[in-house]
Amino acid sequence: MSAATCRLSQEDFLCSICLDVFSAPVTLLCGHNFCKNCITVNWRINRKIQCPVCKKRFDTSHELHVNTFISEMAAQFRESAAKNTSEEAKPGEVPCDACAEIKLKALKSCLVCLASYCDTHLKRHQTVPGLKRHKLVEPLDNIEDRTCTKHDEIMELFCKTDQMCVCRFCMESDHESHDVVSLMEECTGKRTELGKTEAEFQQMIQERQQKIEELRQSAKLSKDAADKAVADGVEVFTGLTQLVQTGLTDLTEQIKNKHKTTEKQAKDFIKELDQEISELLKRTAEVKLLGSKGHFHFLQSFLSLNASLPVKDWAKVSIRQPSYEGTVAGAVSQIKETLNKEIEKQLEAELKRVQQFAVDVTLDPDTAHPKLILSENGKQVDHGDVEQNLPENAERFLYCVIVLAKQSFSSGRFYYEVEVKGKTKWDLGVVSASATRKGQIISSPEAGYWTLQLRNGNEYVALADPDVLLSVKSRPQKVGVFVDYEEDLVSFYNADTADIIYSFTACSFTGKLHPFFSPCVNDGGENSAPLRISVVHRTD
Repeated sequence: MSAATCRLSQEDFLCSICLDVFSAPVTLLCGHNFCKNCITVNWRINRKIQCPVCKKRFDTSHELHVNTFISEMAAQFRESAAKNTSEEAKPGEVPCDACAEIKLKALKSCLVCLASYCDTHLKRHQTVPGLKRHKLVEPLDNIEDRTCTKHDEIMELFCKTDQMCVCRFCMESDHESHDVVSLMEECTGKRTELGKTEAEFQQMIQERQQKIEELRQSAKLSKDAADKAVADGVEVFTGLTQLVQTGLTDLTEQIKNKHKTTEKQAKDFIKELDQEISELLKRTAEVKLLGSKGHFHFLQSFLSLNASLPVKDWAKVSIRQPSYEGTVAGAVSQIKETLNKEIEKQLEAELKRVQQFAVDVTLDPDTAHPKLILSENGKQVDHGDVEQNLPENAERFLYCVIVLAKQSFSSGRFYYEVEVKGKTKWDLGVVSASATRKGQIISSPEAGYWTLQLRNGNEYVALADPDVLLSVKSRPQKVGVFVDYEEDLVSFYNADTADIIYSFTACSFTGKLHPFFSPCVNDGGENSAPLRISVVHRTD
């Protein structure tokens, strides 16, 4: 733009209607210039097609064309003026609502127009009499949302009772008796709360990050355990495969050696017989020649012929067939013996694993049947013939001679051992805390009882509905009980031999589980031995 043009003043580019820099200026036949929108609205409102300045009339066919020269000049002036007098609105600042292209920073907001204006567009409110009566306030962002629709006032107050922004007229009418404070005061309090909330969020984030790390660590531990289990399984079964393969090789070699011995003996006999046949054939030829000899030579040859004949009695010679019947059975028996040793080794390792989850269990006297006698340390229970006078409560068993442990478990894994030495009957296991305790109880998983019992001194039964009669290698003197809550598993062990007596699977636990103990009745002294909770001795 030339220097001459730059010296033009703002008044040279103002529309006489809107008093703002021309926007799409048009030139009437009389020579006066106006914004196209301003003159169009003026004619529509006044219903007269005339110049607002000189009052010259035009016919209705008068067309308005934008004066491109003045339009370009006005645009350049607007841009130049904006650079010289106002700043472009930055992020966080209130922009002018009237700026068409570059949004300048607003200096004031009008509560009547519900708009914000820069220095240039604010001049109409400073010069036009009607606009001077409008209420101007400091620039407000989203002024329409912050204006009370009922009173056309800025909502500068906050009703704590109704939790809403209000204007001063609302406070005097609808919120007269409410707890009303300024927005600044409320924001100050809320910002304090926001700081606490942010701190809480940060704490929650940290807790969740820690939980993520914990879950990752748990997944890693699970993978490591799974990899070790697979490696152990591969080692064991590889060893067993090699054992079977070695047994098969040894068995084959043994059978072949027996066959070779028999085969060699037969070959030796056949060779000897072949030699004798050859000798006899030779003698046969000699016999045919004897007839032609004289008496003296005939007799001498005849006597020597008989003297050299084979004398071995082959009728008594035979080959004894080797026996293979016990060979295969012997090899299998040897493998079985080795396999049993490996099974025992694995069972001992399994028992050591579950013993790592040993818990300290004590008996709860508030649950004990009145005929049960508990030791002071809560580690022993036996049956007494006389019913004790005990207070009745919802936890106590009154029909079945049962006592629960004080401890309960609703997650994880736990293990404990009970000495059953000298008893002819007992019941052991775990029970759901919500299972019935009054009246006759049908012990089954459906009823919340996972039970192993002994009857008649040697009959072991898992009450699995239907009951399972068990075969045990040896009578356990100490029974281990292991529960994996998440895996829905209850297993009973012979703690002396590490044999698994029985396992309940797919138990579908809900709520807390209590270990339970029943020494059963005395049977006239035959079953008077107590049940004792043992200290678990973990073997390394």
